[in-house]
Amino acid sequence: MTLASARILVVGAGGLGCPATLALARAGARRLTVLDPDVVDLTNLHRQLWHRTPDIGRPKVDSLAERLQAAFPSVQVDAQHLRLTEETADSLFAAHTLVVDGTDGVATKFVLADAAVRTGVPLVYGGVLRWSGQVMALVRGGPCLRCLFEEPPEPGQVPTCAAAGVLGPVAGWVGGLQAQVALEVLSTREPRLGRGTLHVVDGRTLRWRRMEVRRRADCACARAVSEVAA
Repeated sequence: MTLASARILVVGAGGLGCPATLALARAGARRLTVLDPDVVDLTNLHRQLWHRTPDIGRPKVDSLAERLQAAFPSVQVDAQHLRLTEETADSLFAAHTLVVDGTDGVATKFVLADAAVRTGVPLVYGGVLRWSGQVMALVRGGPCLRCLFEEPPEPGQVPTCAAAGVLGPVAGWVGGLQAQVALEVLSTREPRLGRGTLHVVDGRTLRWRRMEVRRRADCACARAVSEVAA
């Protein structure tokens, strides 16, 4: 499958989804689905590059799709003004080649990660807060988000970008890195068995670290691989 024929789902049309869709379109992606339930707010504009002041109050997916298609007329954008849920996650994953996590809430990230394990569809996890960000590809055979964090934190334990803030260029850096990782996954789809790479960026020092994450033997992703092998 070529990049042009791949169907890529980007969940989130904000600080990560905007730079990720731009980078993917520039690289040659032609079939994008963007899912987001929110509308544009004034506080979004410093880091969400597809939105402008006249878009305040509009669904984010609409302004993103409008400007992305104006910049790249050959790109097909399916804009869905919806919230991803546990009930809809598996069917959305199954309809796409790869999923990019551009969400803000931790609970939704675990919903995405668990769906990637169940369906076998690759997910590029991403997170950004204040000065720092993280990116990791979750693919069959490699570790999942629960291998890294085990369980979702209790509500309120981890602040969101909306509550704690984020430096705009860091969000752009992380979203662009997610697109790069997505392109690597689509081109190879051959992870090192049982291992994955967590990319950690620090906007204060402008440093980028790579950390090896191993699949936990007692994790659901390891059981899923065993069931497929059986």
